[in-house]
Amino acid sequence: MSIVGTRVVRIEDQKLITTGGTYVDDLREPALTGAVFATFVRSPIAHARITSIDTSAALAAPGVVAVYTAADLDLAPRQAGPVTEPWLASDVVRYVGEPVALVLTEQRYQLADAAELVDVDYDPLDAVASIDAALSGETVLFPESGGNVMQVHGIEEFPEDSFAGCEVVVTQTIVNQRVAPAPLEVRGASCVWGEDGRLTVWLSTQNAQLGRGAIAAGLGVPEEQVRVIAPDVGGGFGAKIGSDPEPIVLGWAARRSGRPVRWTESRSENFTSMTHGRAQQNTVTIGGRRDGTVEVFRLDVVQDAGAYPRTLFLPTLTELMASGVYHFPKVETRSRGVVTNTTPVAAYRGAGRPEATAAVERAMDLFAAEIGMDPAQVRKVNFIRPEEFPFTTKSGANYDSGEYAKALDKVLEAAGYEELRAEQRRRREAGDPVALGLGIASYVEITGGDGGGESGRVDINPDGTVTAYTGSSPHGQGLHTSLAMLLSDQLGIPMDRITVKHGDTDEIPRAIGTFGSRSLQLGGSAIRQAADKVIANAREIAADLLEASPDDLELDVDEGAWRVKGAPSSGAVDWVQLAARAEEGALSADVWFGEGTPTFPFGAHLAVVEVDTETGKVVVKRIIAADDAGPVVNPLVFRGQRHGGLGQGIAQALLEVMSYDEDGNPTTATLADYSFITATELPDFELVDSVTPTDRNPLGVKGIGEAATIGSTPAVHNAVVDALAHLGVRHLDMPTTPQRVWEALSVKGEAK
Repeated sequence: MSIVGTRVVRIEDQKLITTGGTYVDDLREPALTGAVFATFVRSPIAHARITSIDTSAALAAPGVVAVYTAADLDLAPRQAGPVTEPWLASDVVRYVGEPVALVLTEQRYQLADAAELVDVDYDPLDAVASIDAALSGETVLFPESGGNVMQVHGIEEFPEDSFAGCEVVVTQTIVNQRVAPAPLEVRGASCVWGEDGRLTVWLSTQNAQLGRGAIAAGLGVPEEQVRVIAPDVGGGFGAKIGSDPEPIVLGWAARRSGRPVRWTESRSENFTSMTHGRAQQNTVTIGGRRDGTVEVFRLDVVQDAGAYPRTLFLPTLTELMASGVYHFPKVETRSRGVVTNTTPVAAYRGAGRPEATAAVERAMDLFAAEIGMDPAQVRKVNFIRPEEFPFTTKSGANYDSGEYAKALDKVLEAAGYEELRAEQRRRREAGDPVALGLGIASYVEITGGDGGGESGRVDINPDGTVTAYTGSSPHGQGLHTSLAMLLSDQLGIPMDRITVKHGDTDEIPRAIGTFGSRSLQLGGSAIRQAADKVIANAREIAADLLEASPDDLELDVDEGAWRVKGAPSSGAVDWVQLAARAEEGALSADVWFGEGTPTFPFGAHLAVVEVDTETGKVVVKRIIAADDAGPVVNPLVFRGQRHGGLGQGIAQALLEVMSYDEDGNPTTATLADYSFITATELPDFELVDSVTPTDRNPLGVKGIGEAATIGSTPAVHNAVVDALAHLGVRHLDMPTTPQRVWEALSVKGEAK
C-alpha cells in the first residue's frame, strides 16, 4: 500500500514541541563568538527633511562599538522600481520606521539607550498618507519622477462604450485594506566574515538562495563570496522572500567593524518596517443581462506601494486573475502603482491573487443583488465549463483544469444552503435583530507562477539511509514530511531513514525557494525526478549483483529490495547492499525541474455569519470550504494548510487593518492595537474534498499554501453584506468591524 495519500504525523513537529526550533536569535554558532548587537535608528516622522544627524553622544555611551549613518556607507545606490531607495536615509525620510542610522553595542541591553542618543533633526513635510492623496498630486514624494504614479499597466484609458449593450451595469469601489504579515518570528540576521573573505549570513528567510543574491548584489561582491543559511523560520507569509535591505547593511557593518553582527528587530519595528500586504483600491464595473449572464467586467486597480515601489508586480497579478472562475466575453483591466508615506508593500499570502478574487466576487454579488438572482445561481451561469480546459482568459492566464460548478455544488449541499436561506427569510420576516448572512466565494489562483523551476538532490548513503536536498524552503508548511513520504513511496525506504535538508546555499547552490505556493509542485517534482534517476542507476548495480538483465528487475517498495520479476527464489538486494557495491556518486542524482508551468488551484467557500444589528458585532458561525489542489500527498498537512489559510482570510474580512492618520503616523503598530484572529472568533472548519489533477507536473499536484486565504476573505465579506442587505446596505468595506457595521446601519437609519 502506498504511503502517499495517507495521514502521516509531521516529522518536523517532534523537535518543535520538545527541544524547540533553532531560530536566528537562538544561534550559538562558534563563528558568532564575540558578536556585537545591532539596532536601527528609525524615523518617527512619515515625511521630513533630515537637517542634521549627531552621533557623538551615542558614540560616548557605554558599550557602543560604532554608529553608522548614510555618510559612512560606500554601497552603490539601490533601485526600488523607477526611484532610488537609500540604505540609510540621509536627506529625506518617507515613512515612519525608515532606517536612518545603525548602532552596534557590546551587549543587547545597551542598544535602546544608545539609539535614543542619536540626535536626528527633522524638518517635517506634508505627508501623502492615502491612495487618494497620492493621486491628487498635491504633494509629490519624488519630484524627479514627476508625480506619485510609479507604474501604469493594462488599458491606459477605458473605452466609453464598453457597457453600451448591457441591460444592467453596476459599479463599486472596493478597498482591500493594508495588513501586516506579523509572523510569529520577527526578522533577524547574524553576519560574520571569515578569514577566507567569505560572508556567512544566518537569515530568517523563505529562500536562502534569493537572499544570497540580494545580499551579494547589495554589497557588490560575487555570489560565491556569500553563504546564506536559513535556520528554523517562524513564519514568512511572503514578507520574508529573499532579503530586506537591513541584512545588507548588517553585512557591510560586520566587514567595517571587523566583528560578527547580530540583529533581531522588535515587534514594533516589525509592524512599521517589515513590508505590508494588500493595500489596493479596486473599482469594479460589471455589466450583463437580467438572466444572469455577465457580458463585460472591468477592473481598475490602484496599488499603494508605500514609500518605495519595491514590488510593482502585485497589481499586474491582480489584473492577470481579474476574471476569476468566469467565462466573461470581455474583460478590461488597468492598474496604477502609487507611492505614499507609509511602509513599503510587497508580497503577502496570495500576493495579488486574493485582491483579484475579492474584487470579482464582490462584483458578482453586487450584480446578483441588482438583478434579484441568488448569488450561487449567477455564478453557475458564468462559470468556465470543464470541457473548456485548458482555458485562456481574456487577461492571458492559461488555466490547466477545473471543476468550478462541481466544487460549489459540493459546498452548497454540505452547508444545507436552501435551509439556510429559509432560516434567513424567517429571521427577516420576524424582525430578528440578529441577522443571518450567507456569503459565497468561488475562486481560482495561480501557483508556481514565477516561471522558474526548482532543484532537488537525492543521495543514498553507505548505510542505506537517504539524504535529500530541496531548493524549497519550508517554514512551517510540513514540506519535510511530504517530501519524505514521496521518497519512501518511490524507494521503499522507511521515512525514519530519510533526512531532508534545505536552506544552505553551500549545500544547495542553485534554488529558488518558497513563495507562490510552489514548493510541492516544483520542489516535490524535482525530488521525484532525482529519485527516478537514482532508481535507474540502482537498477544497473542490482542487475550486476543478481546476475540478471536490468530489464528483468523490479523494485519491491514494500520490502525496499530489488528482485528478478517472477523469480522470488533468485534472491534480492537491498539498498545497503547496493550502496556498498556502488561507486562514489553512483546512487546520487541532482536535478533541476525546469518545467515551471503555473497551475491553477480553485475552490468554493460558503460563510455563514450572524450580525447583531444593534451592536454591529459579527460572528462567523460556519465556514464550509472546498479547496482543490489536485492529489493530496498527506491529508494531515493539506488540512493544516487549509486551516491556516482560512484563519488568515477570515481575519482580514473581520478585523485586521494596518492604518495611518493623515500625517502618516501608524495607528495600529502594536499588538495592543493591531487585531489578530484567535480561536474565539473562529468556528470549526467544515472541509469538503475536491480533487482535480493537473498535467503540468509529474505529481499532478497544485499549490495549497495560499488557496484557503483567497477564498475565505470574500466569502465572509459577502456574508456580512448579505446579512445587512434587507436593511439597505449595498456594500461595506473591510474590515467589517462592529463600528463599521453600526455606522453603516446608522446611516441607513437616518436616511429613512
